[in-house]
Amino acid sequence: MTSRYCDGHTRRNFLQVGLCGLTGLGLTPLLRATASESSAKPVAAKAKRCILIWMDGGPSHHESFDCKPDAPVEISGPFSPVASNVPGIQVCELLPKVSQVMNLVTVIRSVAHRDPGHGGGNHYLTTGRPTPVPIGCGDSASFHPSLGSFIAKERGAPPGLPAYVQFALPAALRSGGPNFLGSKYAPFLISNNPNNPDFQLPDVTLPPGIAEGRAQSRVALRKSLDNLERIGDEAAADPARALDSFHEQAHRLVTSSLAKQAFDINDEPEKTRDEYGRTMVGQQCLLARRLVEAGVPFVTVQHAGWDHHTNIFKYLKDRWLPTFDVAFSALLLDMEARGLLEDTLVLALGEFGRTPKINKDAGRDHWPGAMSIVAAGAGVPRGLVIGATDKQGAAPSERPLKVEDFFCSIFTKLGINPHKELLSPEGRPIAIVNGGKPISELF
Repeated sequence: MTSRYCDGHTRRNFLQVGLCGLTGLGLTPLLRATASESSAKPVAAKAKRCILIWMDGGPSHHESFDCKPDAPVEISGPFSPVASNVPGIQVCELLPKVSQVMNLVTVIRSVAHRDPGHGGGNHYLTTGRPTPVPIGCGDSASFHPSLGSFIAKERGAPPGLPAYVQFALPAALRSGGPNFLGSKYAPFLISNNPNNPDFQLPDVTLPPGIAEGRAQSRVALRKSLDNLERIGDEAAADPARALDSFHEQAHRLVTSSLAKQAFDINDEPEKTRDEYGRTMVGQQCLLARRLVEAGVPFVTVQHAGWDHHTNIFKYLKDRWLPTFDVAFSALLLDMEARGLLEDTLVLALGEFGRTPKINKDAGRDHWPGAMSIVAAGAGVPRGLVIGATDKQGAAPSERPLKVEDFFCSIFTKLGINPHKELLSPEGRPIAIVNGGKPISELF
């Protein structure tokens, strides 16, 4: 059954254009446009890789990293804050394990925007650019490439591995595509649940009955036939070339021992798997660690289901906060122990926060006016809080920041000039981030 949000939209990526399967390989290009880029000065990089834990639906900042215990009960809610391992920093009592890794992270409490819709908020917080209104107007540059696609373009794919991996059921996607960058930079989708005992990736496994030599012959035959169509047309924009890039990537993955090893979560000790939690998000985080350790530049973990307009406290207590607590804390501790936090940026956020006042259905509604973002690794200061919200958690009261500031910080950490301009297929110059400046406290 397809899940729906409160706005009636299915949890799908309405930003995608021309979805199509790739001849049984399970790789889905989002667009077939190409783009060129303008020259830009390089930026010194601290982060080599990035893991984004996407808390789809909009997590409540009141019940996570910005508790308001002194506010009236209709605002503070039933949960109490607890002290963390950093003096002066408190988190929700349902995050006991996270409270003991706050010495590894920075919490940003003062990012705000104005889009209260899931689709628009998702686009804004995964691309760094507001969604155009009305949706669908304008040229192909109306929507913006995702953070992962930009990083895939700038960093490239390591040998035998994809540049951008995204955990998500295809029906649950909202953003994350390459738009005008072209389908070459679309994410490699993992639609299976790595917590399932029979978890495997068909994209890195040859179909039954097809030996590797036979597969090589099929690839050679397809290339020879494709070349007949392209003679005399080498300079033309050819949508099939994007299709070719996906076939080639899929073939590399199928025949890559490195890919098979990186994706083999069953190779992990049982103790490690238990530490991450035997949940979908827990095992996604563990597999994300394996992928960045192998060299994948960008991985999106999907922790969906935070859209709690009714019975928010029951849902948070029974499932969402405990699973996040175990998975996120285990990821940070594991990466710290392996030395991966030194040059891997870890982010946890959703599209917005939740309303300060609890509604009549014991829920909280959409609230882009305040939210909490957690960042760790790649030189991000440890045990720090940036900004603050007012007594009700309704709006920034200290160090107000824009989404563009946050994205400028991410790209700068990754050694990418956030104001570098690319060209859309129509020849329109488009900056990676439109305005904003890096958040100085993160450096």
